[in-house]
Amino acid sequence: MTSRVLNNNSTCINRLNKESGDHSCPIWLLVNPNYPADIYDIWALIMYEIQDMVYRKLRARINSKTIFIMNTVSDIGRVPNTSIETAVTKEVVLLRESILKHQPKLLITFGAITNEFVKRVFAIRPANGPQYWNTSNLAEEFKQSIANFDITQTNWIPLSRRVTKIKNLRDWEDCENYYHEVATKIAERIIENKDILKIWI
Repeated sequence: MTSRVLNNNSTCINRLNKESGDHSCPIWLLVNPNYPADIYDIWALIMYEIQDMVYRKLRARINSKTIFIMNTVSDIGRVPNTSIETAVTKEVVLLRESILKHQPKLLITFGAITNEFVKRVFAIRPANGPQYWNTSNLAEEFKQSIANFDITQTNWIPLSRRVTKIKNLRDWEDCENYYHEVATKIAERIIENKDILKIWI
Protein backbone atom coordinates (compact mmCIF):
# COMPACT_ATOMS: atom_id res chain seq x y z
CA MET A 1 0.00 0.00 0.00
CA THR A 2 1.11 3.55 -0.62
CA SER A 3 0.10 6.85 0.91
CA ARG A 4 1.01 10.22 -0.51
CA VAL A 5 2.26 13.01 1.71
CA LEU A 6 0.01 15.96 0.96
CA ASN A 7 0.05 19.71 1.43
CA ASN A 8 -1.23 20.05 5.00
CA ASN A 9 -2.33 23.64 4.43
CA SER A 10 -4.91 22.78 1.79
CA THR A 11 -8.39 21.49 2.57
CA CYS A 12 -9.24 20.65 -1.03
CA ILE A 13 -6.27 19.11 -2.81
CA ASN A 14 -5.93 18.14 -6.44
CA ARG A 15 -7.77 14.82 -6.59
CA LEU A 16 -5.00 13.24 -8.68
CA ASN A 17 -2.61 13.69 -5.74
CA LYS A 18 -4.85 12.39 -2.99
CA GLU A 19 -5.93 8.90 -4.02
CA SER A 20 -4.31 5.51 -4.49
CA GLY A 21 -5.57 1.97 -5.02
CA ASP A 22 -8.66 0.80 -6.87
CA HIS A 23 -12.11 2.40 -6.55
CA SER A 24 -13.67 -0.99 -7.25
CA CYS A 25 -12.10 -2.53 -4.14
CA PRO A 26 -14.75 -3.11 -1.43
CA ILE A 27 -12.38 -1.70 1.23
CA TRP A 28 -11.80 2.05 1.35
CA LEU A 29 -9.57 3.92 3.81
CA LEU A 30 -10.28 7.62 4.41
CA VAL A 31 -7.42 9.56 5.96
CA ASN A 32 -6.98 13.06 7.37
CA PRO A 33 -4.30 14.66 5.10
CA ASN A 34 -2.59 16.04 8.21
CA TYR A 35 -1.85 12.45 9.27
CA PRO A 36 -0.94 10.40 6.18
CA ALA A 37 1.24 8.14 8.35
CA ASP A 38 -1.93 6.65 9.88
CA ILE A 39 -1.83 4.16 6.99
CA TYR A 40 1.46 2.83 8.36
CA ASP A 41 1.13 3.56 12.08
CA ILE A 42 -2.42 2.23 12.46
CA TRP A 43 -3.78 0.45 9.42
CA ALA A 44 -0.68 -1.59 8.55
CA LEU A 45 -0.69 -3.14 12.03
CA ILE A 46 -4.41 -3.85 11.90
CA MET A 47 -4.12 -5.27 8.40
CA TYR A 48 -1.31 -7.58 9.50
CA GLU A 49 -3.61 -9.06 12.14
CA ILE A 50 -6.52 -9.30 9.70
CA GLN A 51 -4.38 -11.14 7.14
CA ASP A 52 -3.21 -13.57 9.82
CA MET A 53 -6.76 -14.36 10.98
CA VAL A 54 -8.13 -14.61 7.45
CA TYR A 55 -5.34 -16.96 6.39
CA ARG A 56 -5.77 -19.20 9.43
CA LYS A 57 -9.51 -19.49 8.77
CA LEU A 58 -9.75 -19.45 4.96
CA ARG A 59 -6.21 -20.17 3.73
CA ALA A 60 -6.60 -17.03 1.62
CA ARG A 61 -4.94 -13.62 1.42
CA ILE A 62 -6.46 -10.19 0.89
CA ASN A 63 -4.97 -8.24 -2.01
CA SER A 64 -3.99 -5.19 0.04
CA LYS A 65 -2.51 -3.42 -2.99
CA THR A 66 -5.96 -2.74 -4.39
CA ILE A 67 -7.41 -1.21 -1.20
CA PHE A 68 -8.57 2.30 -2.08
CA ILE A 69 -6.95 5.05 0.01
CA MET A 70 -8.21 8.62 -0.06
CA ASN A 71 -7.10 11.70 1.82
CA THR A 72 -10.21 13.67 2.72
CA VAL A 73 -10.16 16.96 4.66
CA SER A 74 -8.15 18.22 7.62
CA ASP A 75 -10.66 20.84 8.81
CA ILE A 76 -14.44 20.52 8.91
CA GLY A 77 -15.17 23.89 10.49
CA ARG A 78 -15.01 23.58 14.26
CA VAL A 79 -14.56 27.37 14.14
CA PRO A 80 -17.04 28.97 11.68
CA ASN A 81 -15.29 29.80 8.41
CA THR A 82 -17.21 30.28 5.17
CA SER A 83 -14.37 29.25 2.85
CA ILE A 84 -13.73 26.05 4.81
CA GLU A 85 -17.44 25.21 4.95
CA THR A 86 -17.74 25.74 1.18
CA ALA A 87 -14.72 23.53 0.47
CA VAL A 88 -15.95 20.80 2.83
CA THR A 89 -19.42 20.85 1.27
CA LYS A 90 -17.84 20.34 -2.16
CA GLU A 91 -15.77 17.41 -0.86
CA VAL A 92 -18.85 15.88 0.80
CA VAL A 93 -20.73 15.93 -2.51
CA LEU A 94 -17.79 14.43 -4.42
CA LEU A 95 -17.32 11.60 -1.91
CA ARG A 96 -21.06 10.89 -1.76
CA GLU A 97 -21.17 10.57 -5.54
CA SER A 98 -18.12 8.29 -5.53
CA ILE A 99 -19.60 6.03 -2.84
CA LEU A 100 -22.91 5.78 -4.71
CA LYS A 101 -21.05 4.90 -7.91
CA HIS A 102 -18.61 2.32 -6.52
CA GLN A 103 -20.53 0.96 -3.50
CA PRO A 104 -17.62 0.08 -1.16
CA LYS A 105 -18.56 -2.33 1.62
CA LEU A 106 -16.07 -1.20 4.30
CA LEU A 107 -15.43 2.53 4.60
CA ILE A 108 -12.78 2.88 7.29
CA THR A 109 -12.00 6.28 8.82
CA PHE A 110 -9.15 7.41 11.09
CA GLY A 111 -9.86 9.91 13.86
CA ALA A 112 -12.77 12.12 14.86
CA ILE A 113 -12.49 14.68 12.03
CA THR A 114 -12.59 12.08 9.25
CA ASN A 115 -15.44 10.27 10.98
CA GLU A 116 -17.44 13.50 11.23
CA PHE A 117 -16.73 14.17 7.54
CA VAL A 118 -18.23 10.79 6.61
CA LYS A 119 -21.26 11.50 8.81
CA ARG A 120 -21.89 14.52 6.60
CA VAL A 121 -21.56 12.36 3.51
CA PHE A 122 -24.36 10.16 4.91
CA ALA A 123 -26.27 13.22 6.17
CA ILE A 124 -26.02 12.24 9.85
CA ARG A 125 -25.43 15.16 12.20
CA PRO A 126 -25.22 14.88 15.99
CA ALA A 127 -27.47 17.28 17.86
CA ASN A 128 -24.59 18.83 19.82
CA GLY A 129 -22.36 19.52 16.80
CA PRO A 130 -18.59 20.08 17.36
CA GLN A 131 -18.84 19.04 21.01
CA TYR A 132 -19.37 15.49 19.74
CA TRP A 133 -16.16 15.45 17.70
CA ASN A 134 -13.91 13.65 20.12
CA THR A 135 -12.06 10.36 20.31
CA SER A 136 -14.02 9.01 23.29
CA ASN A 137 -17.09 8.54 21.07
CA LEU A 138 -15.22 6.53 18.43
CA ALA A 139 -15.01 3.35 20.50
CA GLU A 140 -18.78 3.22 20.89
CA GLU A 141 -19.34 4.09 17.23
CA PHE A 142 -16.92 1.32 16.22
CA LYS A 143 -18.92 -1.20 18.27
CA GLN A 144 -22.17 -0.02 16.67
CA SER A 145 -20.73 -0.20 13.16
CA ILE A 146 -19.60 -3.79 13.71
CA ALA A 147 -22.89 -4.82 15.38
CA ASN A 148 -24.92 -3.29 12.53
CA PHE A 149 -22.67 -4.50 9.71
CA ASP A 150 -24.68 -5.19 6.55
CA ILE A 151 -22.84 -6.44 3.47
CA THR A 152 -25.63 -5.16 1.19
CA GLN A 153 -24.66 -1.57 1.94
CA THR A 154 -21.67 0.64 2.70
CA ASN A 155 -20.53 0.21 6.31
CA TRP A 156 -18.36 2.95 7.73
CA ILE A 157 -16.03 1.84 10.47
CA PRO A 158 -14.41 4.56 12.61
CA LEU A 159 -10.98 3.95 14.10
CA SER A 160 -9.26 6.01 16.76
CA ARG A 161 -5.90 7.53 15.84
CA ARG A 162 -4.80 8.58 19.34
CA VAL A 163 -3.50 5.09 20.08
CA THR A 164 -0.28 6.20 18.36
CA LYS A 165 0.64 8.33 21.40
CA ILE A 166 2.77 5.77 23.24
CA LYS A 167 4.74 6.93 26.30
CA ASN A 168 5.39 3.73 28.25
CA LEU A 169 4.99 -0.05 28.26
CA ARG A 170 1.38 0.17 29.48
CA ASP A 171 0.52 2.44 26.55
CA TRP A 172 2.10 -0.08 24.17
CA GLU A 173 0.12 -2.95 25.67
CA ASP A 174 -3.10 -0.93 25.38
CA CYS A 175 -2.20 -0.14 21.78
CA GLU A 176 -1.57 -3.81 20.95
CA ASN A 177 -4.87 -4.78 22.56
CA TYR A 178 -6.67 -2.11 20.54
CA TYR A 179 -5.19 -3.27 17.24
CA HIS A 180 -5.99 -6.89 18.03
CA GLU A 181 -9.60 -6.16 19.03
CA VAL A 182 -10.25 -3.98 15.98
CA ALA A 183 -8.58 -6.44 13.61
CA THR A 184 -10.54 -9.36 15.06
CA LYS A 185 -13.89 -7.64 14.63
CA ILE A 186 -13.14 -6.54 11.06
CA ALA A 187 -11.70 -9.95 10.13
CA GLU A 188 -14.83 -11.68 11.44
CA ARG A 189 -17.02 -9.60 9.12
CA ILE A 190 -14.71 -10.23 6.18
CA ILE A 191 -14.70 -13.99 6.83
CA GLU A 192 -18.50 -14.06 7.19
CA ASN A 193 -18.82 -12.41 3.76
CA LYS A 194 -15.89 -14.08 1.98
CA ASP A 195 -17.97 -15.12 -1.01
CA ILE A 196 -19.30 -11.63 -1.64
CA LEU A 197 -16.18 -9.53 -1.10
CA LYS A 198 -13.94 -9.42 -4.17
CA ILE A 199 -10.69 -8.81 -2.32
CA TRP A 200 -8.71 -12.00 -2.69
CA ILE A 201 -5.33 -12.66 -4.30
